[in-house]
Amino acid sequence: MTTVEEALAVLGDVGRRPDMRARVDELLATKDEVAQGAPQATRNQRAKGKLTVRERIDLLFDEGTFREIEQLRRHRATGFGLEDKRPHTDGVITGWGKVWGRTVFVYAHDFRIFGGSLGEAHAEKIHKVMDLAEAAGAPLVSLSDGAGARIQEGVTALAGYGGIFRRNVQASGVIPQISVMLGPCAGGATYSPALTDFVFMVRDISQMYITGPDVVKSVTGETITHDGLGGAEVHAAVSGAAGFLHDNEADCIEDVRHLLSLLPSNNRELPPVELSEDPPDRRNEALLDLVPADPNRAYDMRKVIEEIVDDADFFEVHASWATNILCGLARLDGHVVGIVANQPASFAGVLDINASEKAARFVQLCDAFSIPLVTLVDVPGFLPGRDQEHEGIIRHGAKLLYAYCNATVPRIQLILRKAYGGAYIVMDSRSIGTDISYAWPTNEIAVMGAEGAANVVFRREIAAADDPEAARQQRIKEYQEELMHPYYAAERGLVDDVIDPALTRSTLIDALAMLRAKHTRLPARKHGNPPV
Repeated sequence: MTTVEEALAVLGDVGRRPDMRARVDELLATKDEVAQGAPQATRNQRAKGKLTVRERIDLLFDEGTFREIEQLRRHRATGFGLEDKRPHTDGVITGWGKVWGRTVFVYAHDFRIFGGSLGEAHAEKIHKVMDLAEAAGAPLVSLSDGAGARIQEGVTALAGYGGIFRRNVQASGVIPQISVMLGPCAGGATYSPALTDFVFMVRDISQMYITGPDVVKSVTGETITHDGLGGAEVHAAVSGAAGFLHDNEADCIEDVRHLLSLLPSNNRELPPVELSEDPPDRRNEALLDLVPADPNRAYDMRKVIEEIVDDADFFEVHASWATNILCGLARLDGHVVGIVANQPASFAGVLDINASEKAARFVQLCDAFSIPLVTLVDVPGFLPGRDQEHEGIIRHGAKLLYAYCNATVPRIQLILRKAYGGAYIVMDSRSIGTDISYAWPTNEIAVMGAEGAANVVFRREIAAADDPEAARQQRIKEYQEELMHPYYAAERGLVDDVIDPALTRSTLIDALAMLRAKHTRLPARKHGNPPV
């Protein structure tokens, strides 16, 4: 029979085991060591001009609210020396915290560990936090600073990226997804940011590309730098892959916080409302001077928007790309709205391929997250030319048309001056479903400008006249008086009201209040087939 003494011998000397306090001290020491990271790796990170991963997280969340999960996770891979190097976290920090008092989830690459590269354990941590964010109905922010797939783990790492992409798509339109690029991002890893709602980049430290400069040189013979190939300015101004460009990480993350303050937590909630001290009935007398009555004179539409919205606060998306159209978020009487506006100061505000794509994606985003749309129209048409036609302006322009026609949020159109041809229709006209259409007394809604119309309609008559130029000017005047006067569309019910520009703010606020309870059902279908 086993004696008590024999049992104690098997179990060990209980009296000499560490007590709970000693265990807690051991735990805290381990977690502190993990949080500090390797000193040399930290120095290397700072030498690149970059913050550490935990400094970034501290900037993102309200003080003291971050809760980390799987901090003690380690990989289980073997081969190529991995079995001898198993740091905690496996190079990614995951968890949740509060931003402006609301729950937000995060995963953040730690470049100090394996260069932030993704292996099996690393990917599983990201999968878990993405699943939690969707289940909790809270936004997800990725702070990206990683070297791509962990080569030593082979296809397992690639499968990890596949799981991320699938979850990006599953959460699309369900919770806001924000990618913050704070280091390199190459190869297949770039498709996760491309699938999210917003992408932030920082000059000099952010890069994204499918194939790096070395591969480009070996295949094409072209020599190019990392920034020249896929740097922040390239993606903000040329490719359109980045919606926001910043000079430093602190300003970048502060703008991420600001963006989150404008978005709902998920697609079942409305955007947060803030009390505004900007009077809803504030008159906009400045608009009478900001916008020239002459349709051929340029002006800055940003100034118009800033005059109308609360506290002149317009949070613009893609400010450096497709500059002939403006897209961004603002508040009217404390309620968030999405604004789409032609920009006469850039290419006369004409619609082209990039402008159509930029606006279409923004309209889809606003519709997904119940953000009402205000469309400010001053558009001379679509950009003509062989290049635009050959590159698919028909298909790309149809994306904006599809996005508006498919949107069920409150929609208000305001025509300031020109609204010509198909571009007028596409810019959320009454005929494609806008709820309310307003116009200023300077509006000109027509198939084309008066000069072009006269040249087409009266071509033979003008050519046969004794004084062709005088005949042409007479026909232009007649066309303007008969078909382009400011009340022509209102007389036919295509504009709900012609308003005093000074009343623009109060008029929009009243209409949005009326539409706040709008409810529209789309036809039963799995999904549409947009012109991608």
